[in-house]
Amino acid sequence: MKPRILLIIGVLAALLGVFYLLAAPEAPRTETPESVSAPLPSRKRVTDITFLYSTEKRAWVEAALADFEKTHPRVRVTLVGQGSLEAAQGILEGREKPTVWSPADSAELRMLAADWATDPSHGPLFATQGDAAPHPLVITPLVFVGWQDRMDVLRKAGGGAALSWKTLHRAVASDRGWPAVGGPPEWGFVKLGHTDPTKSNSGLQALLSATLEYLGRREGVKQGDLLDPGYQAWLQGLERGVTRFEPSTGTFMTDLVRYGPSRYDLALVYESLAIAHLGHAQGRWGQLRVDYPPVTLWSDHPAAVLQADWVTPEQREAALEWVTFLRSPEVQARALAFGFRPADPSVPLKTQDADNPFTRLAAQGIRVDVPPAADVPDASVLRTLLNLWSRMGVGR
Repeated sequence: MKPRILLIIGVLAALLGVFYLLAAPEAPRTETPESVSAPLPSRKRVTDITFLYSTEKRAWVEAALADFEKTHPRVRVTLVGQGSLEAAQGILEGREKPTVWSPADSAELRMLAADWATDPSHGPLFATQGDAAPHPLVITPLVFVGWQDRMDVLRKAGGGAALSWKTLHRAVASDRGWPAVGGPPEWGFVKLGHTDPTKSNSGLQALLSATLEYLGRREGVKQGDLLDPGYQAWLQGLERGVTRFEPSTGTFMTDLVRYGPSRYDLALVYESLAIAHLGHAQGRWGQLRVDYPPVTLWSDHPAAVLQADWVTPEQREAALEWVTFLRSPEVQARALAFGFRPADPSVPLKTQDADNPFTRLAAQGIRVDVPPAADVPDASVLRTLLNLWSRMGVGR
């Protein structure tokens, strides 16, 4: 063949090949293992949430977070510890914008919800049902904790029974100091401690506990009870014995052990904090002892995912993962080691563990069974109690 004819045949063959490729059906696509397992963009993103919590459960929360981060790498939790009432005021004023809030007690949740609702532009701050609604994490009662020799004198002055507010009032209100209840003069005046009730839940509970004993009730505190001049004079006399008002129960308990009876003879703290610090005092100032007030006030440490406009849907889902983890039986059981009673009723309080504080510290007053529980009054009564305390000027 001539070269020109061969060239024409080659071009035609190439064109036929192109037409065949265009007309042929597309072969099925196959995915590599990498493309099959690749996460969706929403699963790749790390979601940041803020957990605002009362400081007395710091050790348990920090230990739980260390475990949570191992299994939930796409949720990043920022911890912010703060006194419960101070935190509530911060949320109300917009200074604090947490995703989840866990105060020491449901009373703070109720007071904040009531204050929040006074602004008509606000929707409900907390859900009323479901996992996002407030549910307890751990529970602990309010207790007296003091130096063994001081507590023995006070119990003897009260007839040998458990320590009462009436005996304590007689001791702290007297200008004679410790000799008024049978103590030695070298102890000076009786130094009582509790936190600032306008900033910390345990301080508010201390006022309420004393009030209930003064009234001889476990429930039904009314506004009129708090306006009675006799009660107000009694409460002011009791508060004379409080040497300082710390903003946080955790800080307060640490100072009690750090400075010993030179600063505090006894104090009102959470049982969990007393358990955590009982051993620390042994080599410093002697032995601490725990006693339970005549009526029990529980702190239930609720956790609630906020429904505020600063919480995104992604943050809400991430917050639910964190809260669900804290409520899991394993994390609840570990709360025992930090002195808390698990909120999950399926987690036993009595165990065979030799380190269980509810058996190990029985000689220092720690009890499984506690006195009857008191009913917490509604938010308006608690607010009046706080206003009364502020009007007394004892915290200034």
